[in-house]
Amino acid sequence: MSQTTKLTTALLKNTKNPALAWQLFRRILSNPSPSFSLDKSVPIITQILIRAKMLTQIDTLHQQLLPHEHLESKAVDPLFSLVRILAKSGLMDKAMSQFQSMRKLFPENPPPLYLYNVLLESSVRESRTEYVSWLYQDMIFSGVSPETYTFNVLIRGLCDSGHLEEARKVFDKMADKACTPNEFTFGILAKGYCRAGLGTEALDILIKMRSFRLVPNKVVYNTFISSFCKEGRTDEAENLVKQMREDGLVPDVVTFNSRIAALCVAGKMLEASRIFRDMQMDGELGLPRPNMVTFNLMLEGFCKGGMMDEAETLVETMKRNGVYKNLESYNIWLMGLVRKGRLIDAQLVVKEMVDKGMEPNIYSYNIIMDGLCKNRLFSDARKLMGLMKINGIQPDTVTYSTLLYGYCSYGNVSEANNVLEEMIISSCFPNTYTCNILLHSLFKEGKISEAESLLQKMSAGGYEVDIVTCNIVIDGLCNIGKLDKAIEIADGMWTHGRAALGDLGNLYVNLVANSGSINKCMPDLVTYSIIIKGLCKAGRLEEAKKKFAEMLGKRLHPDSIVYNTFIHSYCKLGKISSAFRVLKDMEKRGCDKSFQTFNSLIMGLGSKHQIFEMYGLLEEMRERGLSPNVFTYNKILNSLCQAGKTKNAMSLFDEMLQKGISPNIYSFEMLIKAFCGEGEFTAAQEVFEISIGIWGHKEALYAVMFNELLLGGELIEANRLFEDALDRGLNIGEFNYKDLIDRLCKDEKLEAATDILQKLTSRGYNFDPASFMPVIDGSRKKGNKHKADELAERMLELASEGGVTNTISQNERGIGHRKLNKHGEVGWRNILHRDDGSGMTLKTLKRVQKGWGQGSALNTQFPEEDFIDY
Repeated sequence: MSQTTKLTTALLKNTKNPALAWQLFRRILSNPSPSFSLDKSVPIITQILIRAKMLTQIDTLHQQLLPHEHLESKAVDPLFSLVRILAKSGLMDKAMSQFQSMRKLFPENPPPLYLYNVLLESSVRESRTEYVSWLYQDMIFSGVSPETYTFNVLIRGLCDSGHLEEARKVFDKMADKACTPNEFTFGILAKGYCRAGLGTEALDILIKMRSFRLVPNKVVYNTFISSFCKEGRTDEAENLVKQMREDGLVPDVVTFNSRIAALCVAGKMLEASRIFRDMQMDGELGLPRPNMVTFNLMLEGFCKGGMMDEAETLVETMKRNGVYKNLESYNIWLMGLVRKGRLIDAQLVVKEMVDKGMEPNIYSYNIIMDGLCKNRLFSDARKLMGLMKINGIQPDTVTYSTLLYGYCSYGNVSEANNVLEEMIISSCFPNTYTCNILLHSLFKEGKISEAESLLQKMSAGGYEVDIVTCNIVIDGLCNIGKLDKAIEIADGMWTHGRAALGDLGNLYVNLVANSGSINKCMPDLVTYSIIIKGLCKAGRLEEAKKKFAEMLGKRLHPDSIVYNTFIHSYCKLGKISSAFRVLKDMEKRGCDKSFQTFNSLIMGLGSKHQIFEMYGLLEEMRERGLSPNVFTYNKILNSLCQAGKTKNAMSLFDEMLQKGISPNIYSFEMLIKAFCGEGEFTAAQEVFEISIGIWGHKEALYAVMFNELLLGGELIEANRLFEDALDRGLNIGEFNYKDLIDRLCKDEKLEAATDILQKLTSRGYNFDPASFMPVIDGSRKKGNKHKADELAERMLELASEGGVTNTISQNERGIGHRKLNKHGEVGWRNILHRDDGSGMTLKTLKRVQKGWGQGSALNTQFPEEDFIDY
């Protein structure tokens, strides 16, 4: 047996003992026989070292394979094998390093074309475009002629990175290199153009393909059909199906699935359903039957589109046809139910999975976890994690991040911190996304020092601070009023990348350490959106405009969010003409009006009472398929009410109800005030009854109706409504109840006024004791001194028990808390200095006080001149 065969056999026997295999290889290599060959042993030992991650030994292997004297052409084959295997294993940096050193040592020995192809393909796969360019130039310099496969690799790399023009140039150069494009070449180009949404340009490729006498295959056709369906060009997609048949190709289930997938992604479920139905029913036409992929595509489309009834029917159909039996189908249905908040149904699906012997995977559990956290069922979420561990499924980064995000969304940062610590203890290390969730929440809660500490830990833990992190910091600084510091960081990012965060202080100095990722943290559109929003919010519009110009200079194209920020700011300031100039530029740059655009403009026009123009925008919203919300309607309602056009306002209000848009309390308040202002109290009462039917017995609604009735002189109705509010235990802080008592006394309805005082007292309401004064005064005028004395005594008791305030703060049981006045006193001076004209109440109070002696009512001493002055 030769030495070569012995070494190969020994290496294969010791693949699980890499250290021994490496020793055997080195021993043979140190004293080879004359006939010894490395061609077979180098690939084996290389793969053993890669699997064992013995990277240092790989470098040593490379050095030992390099001879010290001139090599013949065949002697470099082991080096080529080493580089090839490294590249295919994803170790591109090491492969290129060894390849480039080899090219410097042996420039007269050009590598074979197959090695260039392997390196180019691996570079494209790893998105290392810098290697692609270098390899192609080196290949041409070495005199190695590329083949069609080489050009296909280059074209695919350029298409994948979005450089379609360069890909087309490379395609055109194929003729110069005597390479003929094949069907794969055209397929790659067609896929690149279609993926970029350039279906029309892609058709030119199809025409060019026919000029080479090449017939498109099913893959090419399916690519075009899918692209046109996504763009909404369904007629052209249908024509391509016909053309496919004319070329002798029968559309298969993949063709139809491509069409259905594209339509489902575009939300065109009716068209997708039509194709799906034809596949099920029209077997006579030669249409393929739907497979499991087809059913899953439709199920996912229905779930994402919120068409749960259709989805449920489809699930039943899948069960009958025996195709509802894989984990993917269950997870799709599970996701649909959770998104709709149907957690009980989702739990039943999980139970069904277990009953049928199909164990939920980590993805299944994470779906349920997401639903529980969004519904604030954190205790259930914790139990689910425990169940996962019992079932042998360890929670992963997604599981913990979902729980952490749930706590952060509801402001429970301390519990989120606990999740982070638990995550690390469980050896499930958080990623940058996880840290960013917590960082955003800390800034939102104003916990700046804790946010700084987290950034420090991220740096120490080796987490790469990305552009999202930088934007979170910038947004957080804007929200706490440190706008200039945020701008300073954003400006510094152009030069220093993420290291610009170091400007905040020494806490961030460690973030500067790794400068390799600086280019990944250049300001983006989100960065400028945050800064512009902060400047506009602070009223610094001129500076915001300069930032907008700077953004354009950096070739960052503004979106509707940036434009809406300016439009909203101008409308808020009443600068409507400026807002419409921004709108014009927005449309010129191809940004469509969004929901926020219309609402901001309607708000601005409302401040100028330009009702006709507001209706025009409302109609345009409908034409664009945007449904106005309660904010939109309220702005128009407000303008109509202020203009005295209550009939038009009521008509618009009816429209809201018909369209299923629930008016809020402010909507009703506007209408009630408008009708009462015109003396239409019956109409106002009808609106009030509707509001109670929708919102229930809210204090705000009762208060506005009561106050407007009182203002309009509807004393009986106001009194009735107030008593109703008292019977329901509503807070009376916004009710002008003292005016009601005063008006009743002036109308000599002392009995009604006394009843109100008795109800307020007996039900534990905290109200202004001065409300007694007009009743005391009225009773004395009527000669009922005994009644006046009783009321005065009760008033003084109330005043001594707590503060006197006109603002009632209600506790959880509907009873108000008494407050001291701004001097910390119990409000005696407010009562005693109240000027009611006759002075009769004062006399009653003095007599009652004298009869009490030194009781609790005199705990607070007052100078004599207070009484004299009064």
